[in-house]
Amino acid sequence: MFNRRDLLIGGGCFAAAGASLGLKPRRRMDLLGATKLDTLMPKAFGTWKAEDTGALIAPPREGSLEDKLYNQVVSRAFSRPDGTTVMLLIAYGNAQTDLLQLHRPEVCYPFFGFTVLESHPEMIPIADTVAIPGRALTATNYNRTEQILYWARVGEYLPQSGNEQLMARLKSQMAGWIVDGVLVRISTVTSEAAEGLAANLDFARELVKVLDPRVLRPLLGTQMTAAIEPHHQAGA
Repeated sequence: MFNRRDLLIGGGCFAAAGASLGLKPRRRMDLLGATKLDTLMPKAFGTWKAEDTGALIAPPREGSLEDKLYNQVVSRAFSRPDGTTVMLLIAYGNAQTDLLQLHRPEVCYPFFGFTVLESHPEMIPIADTVAIPGRALTATNYNRTEQILYWARVGEYLPQSGNEQLMARLKSQMAGWIVDGVLVRISTVTSEAAEGLAANLDFARELVKVLDPRVLRPLLGTQMTAAIEPHHQAGA
């Protein structure tokens, strides 16, 4: 025999199961589609020019976590006439789920032996009234210090922290979407935080100004792209 408490608990479980089924994402957001990032990334813009240094990271092994997380990865080094060099990494994944989601630098750098000395939200100005929400880090290990600037997109959100990234994914799922995501990381090897951040910000601003519209949407989302496009066209 079931008592009243058992029935209440059972009813709650069925209600939770029904709600979970109702919230199950049924649509896919894929802003990249068949576009190949590597073929559309510029090799020179502003005062920056790509260097022929080969891959900056090892290619994902088939079946590895990186292989499952990211469908496309672009890595390049750029330099400008004053000798400053930055490293660009773009990692795109077409499905942000409980098991597969972007790895933020403040979380993954320590796995490679780095200590994160500083981490704070950083707005990346593109025009007078437009800025990309991002994050700046200082990470160091036994032989190098990197100044890192990055932004992440999850669906139409640009989260500046891990908690915001989690909420962005949950909000998208509650709206019925399995969304794509991208991490755009810019880093400079220097112990001078202000100098490195200035170089990273300059690189980000100049890059966004010349990006092909087919790349702009998957990197920034449709809403941010709409805000940037008037300035993008003026600066192209």
